[in-house]
Amino acid sequence: MTVGYHAPPPGSRSGVADYAETLRKALQHYGTIQADAPNSDVHLYHLGNNRLHEGIYALALKTPGVVVLHDAVLHHFMLGTLSREQYMMEWVHNYGVWCRDLGEELWRERAKAAVDSRYFDFPMLRRVVERSTAVIVHNQGAAAMALAHGAERIFTIPHFFEAESCETSDSEALGFRERIGIDPTATVFGIFGYLRETKRVPACIAAFRKLHSVRPKTALLIAGDAVSPDLNRLLETDAVHPAIHRIGHLSDEDLKIATASVDCALNLRYPAAGETSGIAIRLMGIGKPVIGTDNAENAGFPETAMLRVKPGIAENAELFDHMVLATEYPGVARAVGSEAREHLRKCHGLEQVARQYWEVLCEVTS
Repeated sequence: MTVGYHAPPPGSRSGVADYAETLRKALQHYGTIQADAPNSDVHLYHLGNNRLHEGIYALALKTPGVVVLHDAVLHHFMLGTLSREQYMMEWVHNYGVWCRDLGEELWRERAKAAVDSRYFDFPMLRRVVERSTAVIVHNQGAAAMALAHGAERIFTIPHFFEAESCETSDSEALGFRERIGIDPTATVFGIFGYLRETKRVPACIAAFRKLHSVRPKTALLIAGDAVSPDLNRLLETDAVHPAIHRIGHLSDEDLKIATASVDCALNLRYPAAGETSGIAIRLMGIGKPVIGTDNAENAGFPETAMLRVKPGIAENAELFDHMVLATEYPGVARAVGSEAREHLRKCHGLEQVARQYWEVLCEVTS
């Protein structure tokens, strides 16, 4: 079987591009994988919520195949690629003419799209999932969104973990701490990846400042580029603190060492977009405790494999409490990380995930 493979090009500043390239190599053991091949037995499209996927989305509509929804909310993609008239056409196709006034309002107020939960409540998926022969998602939250928008064949395949790409030594991790000025005995919290408003970075900074005021032997590492000017400006003030260490985009090698250097990761997502965080998968896979949002996207992880924070009014207090736990009871935090590591190695292995993809591709062509 020949698979036409459609994803952002390798090396793009996109977690989806990295994921797709690693999966492509694993799928080559099963058949012929051809990038952007027009004539194939089946097409596999990797879709995310940014302009890198504009051509892929158009091709998925023109030549239907299997769509992988790395983000199950495509609303922001629509806002970034469509004219007002095109956007309203998509809105009505998704939610009906009786909701047109709300669509007009959301278009007018689109400057708020990064933080206004209404844009996440309306994923705008219907056209692409109706056209596709099958939809692949990574979690229950994304599956529910796809089902609600008309998808008939949905396959949930977990986000893979590639253990070999994350291996590093304790000496490298300690060396990294030393280079950026973190006490080797401090409890270090880390935020990694592309920084956006939904990752709740200001809330994490506020919780850390409160923690540090009573537990000075703590540090916060914020590593990654901010995707919006507003968040970048906020970080230039909120992240100025002797125990907060801010660095930009990391190469794969530096990311591997940096993630190994922290004791606990902060990986909140609210509002959620149906995504499974590749950074959370990496950290859990190497045995780091992760504090994540209590949502449908994380529901597939065992209860004891993640420290969960309820979104909304409880977020600040629960986040602080979990950070205190990780600081005061490191053995408990390490046990959470160990549970996560065992689960990831058992259920998220790259070869196991690639086989599930291949089985879906075979099923839709049979």
